[in-house]
Amino acid sequence: MTQRKLFGTDGIRGTANADPMNAETALKLGQAAGLLFTRGAHRHRVVIGKDTRLSGYMLEPALVAGFVGAGMDVILVGPQPTPAVAMLTRSLRADLGVMLSASHNPYEDNGIKLFGPDGFKLSDEAELAIEATMATDLSGRLAPSAQLGRAARLEDAGGRFIESVKANFPRGMRLDGLKIVIDCANGAAYRVAPAVLWELGADVVRIGVEPDGFNINRDCGSTAPELMQEEVRRHGADLGIALDGDADRVIIADETGALVDGDQIVALIARAWRDAGRLEGDGIVTTVMSNLGLERFLAGLGLTLHRTRVGDRYVMETMRRTGCNVGGEQSGHILLLDHGTTGCGLTAALQVLAVLVEKRGPASEVLQVFQPLPQRLRNVRYEGESPLETQGVRAAIAAAERELGAAGRLVIRKSGTEPVIRVMAEAEDESLVTSLVDSLCDEIARAAA
Repeated sequence: MTQRKLFGTDGIRGTANADPMNAETALKLGQAAGLLFTRGAHRHRVVIGKDTRLSGYMLEPALVAGFVGAGMDVILVGPQPTPAVAMLTRSLRADLGVMLSASHNPYEDNGIKLFGPDGFKLSDEAELAIEATMATDLSGRLAPSAQLGRAARLEDAGGRFIESVKANFPRGMRLDGLKIVIDCANGAAYRVAPAVLWELGADVVRIGVEPDGFNINRDCGSTAPELMQEEVRRHGADLGIALDGDADRVIIADETGALVDGDQIVALIARAWRDAGRLEGDGIVTTVMSNLGLERFLAGLGLTLHRTRVGDRYVMETMRRTGCNVGGEQSGHILLLDHGTTGCGLTAALQVLAVLVEKRGPASEVLQVFQPLPQRLRNVRYEGESPLETQGVRAAIAAAERELGAAGRLVIRKSGTEPVIRVMAEAEDESLVTSLVDSLCDEIARAAA
């Protein structure tokens, strides 16, 4: 298949107001996607949501102009989590859904994620078709004056999403008596996430709920959970929940402030669903980055761990192929097919809370379900061409793999969203893991200099 140029592992992403994340690209994408997803004689619709970045004010109108010019009606839902856009795309019988977000990245970046009418992220083939169409002259294919689309705002989008998420929590169960810290990363869930927890009866401590266009993910959220951990300890809370900028991932802290990552969350949910007869397929799906301890834990339950390349879209594709209904990433993307078509940090957190309420124990005892192997992950930033193909780096990787042998794992990959090489190793020997990762990172940094 031809290599995609604009789309990465999670849509298009880049620095706002610089190529390709500018108004020109957004306009062309709206035109091209609008043309490709106009199928049939019905009045076509696209749902557009965004997070709280300043650049959303620039990109959203450009997308609207593109879709309207292609003859599509636009439904604007404003700042809403990515899973809300996926849900509303299906609920409103729309032909396409668009989320403006760069997820966990700082405010300077932005991105465009696309969902099909089924609420699932578009396939590589569909994104490639959009890229190819954007590269052509569209002037003669756009809608005539009388067939231009219209734009309207859906005022109750947040309320619809709140009710959808609450419906995923066990009927009759409440969160009364639990004090919960929720960190919304000054992002898309700053209104809906605290509301869900409060409506279910929790005593809610809100942080990261004052977006100003610049502070999304800044020293808060799932990629900087220290603030959430500190607030859990300071308030004597039972649990802490940290979402990222578009609320499709989650990291949790127990009552001591200790973190519970995506591997522990999927393990907890998989065991609970298996015990309840809800787990489908022969196991769960995660990525190559998930801890070997998770794989061993699942094997002890008679379950299989299916590994995929990094990216929640690839996890979802494997889930649909294998019939599994639970999957996720160590970073906190949790995919629960019974409850949605994309990752939802809030839905995953509610599944964890359901187990906590049922077990009636402290989170530190209930949520740590397996012992992870020592694992180290470091990132090396580079400019220009990737340094992974240089002779010195290849030799260093081969030597590290020989030293690890069958006792551990080594994963080295380019990020799909930023110019970064990620180096991860795990094994029983923590000192070996540390030295291998550090030496590899040093070699990659030398090659990138």
